[in-house]
Order: sequence, then C-alpha cells, then structure tokens
Amino acid sequence: MKVFKFGGASVKNAEAIKNVGSILLRYERDPIVIIVSAMGKTTNKLEEVLSHWVSKNELKFNHTVDELRDFHNEIAGALFHARHHKVFNFIDERFESLKNRFDRPLAEHLPFEYDQIVSLGEVLSSFIISEYLVELGLRARWVDARTLVRTDNRYQEGNVQWEKTEQLITQCLPGADKETDKWVTQGFVGHTAEGFTTTLGREGSDYSGAIFAFGLKAESLTIWKDVPGLLNADPKLFSDTQKYEQLTYAEALEMTYYGATVIHPKTIKPLQNAGISLLVKPFYAPEEAGTLISEKADKQNLIPAIIVKKNQVLISISTTDFSFITENHLSELFATFAHLHIKLNTMQISALSFSVCIDYDAKRFQKLQAALANGFKFKYNEALELITIRHFTPEKIDELSAGRKVYMEQLSRNTAQLVVQ
Repeated sequence: MKVFKFGGASVKNAEAIKNVGSILLRYERDPIVIIVSAMGKTTNKLEEVLSHWVSKNELKFNHTVDELRDFHNEIAGALFHARHHKVFNFIDERFESLKNRFDRPLAEHLPFEYDQIVSLGEVLSSFIISEYLVELGLRARWVDARTLVRTDNRYQEGNVQWEKTEQLITQCLPGADKETDKWVTQGFVGHTAEGFTTTLGREGSDYSGAIFAFGLKAESLTIWKDVPGLLNADPKLFSDTQKYEQLTYAEALEMTYYGATVIHPKTIKPLQNAGISLLVKPFYAPEEAGTLISEKADKQNLIPAIIVKKNQVLISISTTDFSFITENHLSELFATFAHLHIKLNTMQISALSFSVCIDYDAKRFQKLQAALANGFKFKYNEALELITIRHFTPEKIDELSAGRKVYMEQLSRNTAQLVVQ
C-alpha cells in the first residue's frame, strides 16, 4: 500500500488533473490511497465567502459562491463529456447548500463555521478527481475523510486522536472493496466525535497524507510538488538551488521547523515513528527520482540549506529596574508567549535583555506589548528577514549578509541564524 498526496498546484485546473490521471495510470494495479487538496485558490475564495457571510453582504456572498461554482463546473466540463454526469449534480448540490447558509444565524464560535465552509474545497476536488479516474478505467472510489480522521473539538487546527483514527482508517481502507485499488479522499479535513467537520490547519494536506500512511502502515508517502524534490533554498529567491537526493527524518524536521515550506511541519514525525519513507517528487516529471526522506539516508556532506522568513520583528525586552534577566523573568516571558500562541523563531539572552525574533502579526503584537507593559521595557525593529543556514560555512554567511544590516547573529554546531534588513 502506498499513499500519494497531490496539492493545490497539481490539481489547479483540468490539464493538471489530466496529468494526475496520467501519473496514476503508471501505477494502474497498485493499491494507492490518494489525498488531494482543493483546486487552485479555492480555499482562499471560500474564506471570502465566510467573510461576506459574517459582514452580511449577500450580493458579494452570492457572487463569490457563483464564481466558485462556475470554476468547478468549467473544470468538470473539460473532464467529462456527458453533461448528465453525476459530478455536475454533486457540484450544484454543494453550492446550493452553501448559498442556503446565508439566512442561517452564525455560530458563536466562528472557527466552527470556518471549518464547515472551507472544507468544501477538498470535498469537491476529491469527488471530481475520483470520478475522472473511473473515466480513465481505473478502479477508483471516493472516500470521505470527514468520517475517518478523528480530532478533538479544536476548530481550524484540530488535534488528531490517533488511536481512533487508525481504527477508522483500517476498518474502511483497504480491502473492504475487492473491486477497488485507488481510494481518493481529502486532505486538510477531519471530524469530531459529534460528527462536525474540523480542519488540520492551513496547508494541512501533507499532514493528512502522513495520517493515512500511519494508519495503514503504508510502504511510503509520496508528495507530488511543482519542484524537482526538496531543494536547499526557495527557487523564487535563489537562482542556484540544489536538490537533495536524500535526507534523514531528523534533518527534514529541522528544515521544516526553521520554516522550509515544501513539507508541512507536522508531516514527518508520524512517518518517522512508523518507519515510513517519504518521497517528494515533481508532478510534471514523474519519472524523476525526487528526494527520499528516511531513517537510512546519508547524513554526510550535506550542502547548506537556506531558509528565509520575511516579515519578521525583532524584540528586545528588558526589566524596568535595569536588573539582570533571571530565570523568573524568562519563565514569565515564555508563559506570555505561550498564552498568545507566539512562536519564537530565534532568541538570544544577555545580562540585561532578552531578544526574540517572531513572525509579525499586528493583533498578537499589540497584545504582547500590552501584556508586558507593566514589568518590562520593549524595543523592536520590524520589516526584517530571518535567514537560517543549516550546515553553514563562513563563506555562505558572508555571502548572505553582504550589503545587509545584521541586527542579530547566532551560531550553533550546525545552524546559523541572521536577522537582517
């Protein structure tokens, strides 16, 4: 058993979906669970729908819903020649149901409504793709992940209940249907014990792939991307990127922790725990090897990995009475960051100050200032970049800091971090 995950870019239009079909024809009789994201920018559009519902703008609400309906019908029209195909009814029924929400009262807890609406993108894309695979002659079946991935009641970022999820997945997949060897389901979504839809956090479809791979004890998880594999830097920022042929789980975890975006950060740990290999392969060239992530990967001679996080703010915190920063101060500060759900991207301590670099979020930043106003002084610089270099060399540090103002530099055995402007 293998698990394949196709992201939004690989299912963004009819041509992309036809390419998915051609990839899967290469594995015609292999049992594969296929996880798909919403098509293109559907998730963003569904967020707009929710926003128009909250603001009670019925005109914009209906217009955005109709845009989404037309977008999905256009893709379906290019894939299915029979206009009476059941996929068109499926699309229309879902969007009519969405339109009917407008006159209902909003739930008090807005993240609940977010999950019920935004999850529609994955439901639609998975059903369309499943039916298209049947058209190609593949033995495909649509499966609803909202009945398989069990989470708690934390909406927008549900925590997976692993034991129950594994039980549900193994009961449903595979082998329950001897006429099927391709199961198409949704990334990003789950459900509570009460049956309400939850989501796993933005870009959570990679994580869904790992959940299904773990539950099935799969041979491997393959994530199909628009890059040749896992690169040592973002090709949009650097012209001389290099592909890793292989990486260990630990190294891949380090890279995602520091902000590498090719793989969702929560994806790797379940695979590592179960010893399941992860492949990152290009959907535009399926014959290429991509990158293999496993426990047995070569740990030697790794090229420097460069991760750039933009829109950073560097904060320096000191006490109002000029006393030393002690463990008690640090305990209070860390509790404040945890309470506000602020991740520290890097930190540095001196006798009189504690400096941290964080992603800039206006609301959380204001709350942080207010929370520290009584006992601490607060200085900051914004519009910065955090550059992390794994397996750095002095030459690479010099190259990336040339002509930049360096606000903070931190080196450890394998990692260098620079906060620059």
